[in-house]
Amino acid sequence: MPLFTLDQVMVHIFGDYFLQSDWMATGKKDKVLPCLFHAVTYVLPFLLLTRSILALLVISGTHFVIDHWGLARYLAWLKNFLGPKSSRRPWKECKLTGFSPDRPIWLVVWLTIIMDNSIHLLINALSIRYL
Repeated sequence: MPLFTLDQVMVHIFGDYFLQSDWMATGKKDKVLPCLFHAVTYVLPFLLLTRSILALLVISGTHFVIDHWGLARYLAWLKNFLGPKSSRRPWKECKLTGFSPDRPIWLVVWLTIIMDNSIHLLINALSIRYL
């Protein structure tokens, strides 16, 4: 059985994009309530895939943490430790996005979206499969 399935990806997309209002999207990093509403509505489509309360709590809880504190930016910054020291930038230069300020903003936006979604998809798949 594969770890990732199309139905997992589809419920993720539906919950993260179709069920997320502008209020949630613009407020989730600064305020708890919009992020909490987003995490709760995000997990609803996962009821089609699992009835495990623990899996649903992990999916919703980690979604809240990842989105509210922008954890993808930390991962974006930390990955540079896999390269030579000369390619690393201090956190104070990168803390807004996790990427070097030299990077084009369009690239930073897309890489952040991809990293964020990858983290969510991995946690969701592991939760559905093992919890």
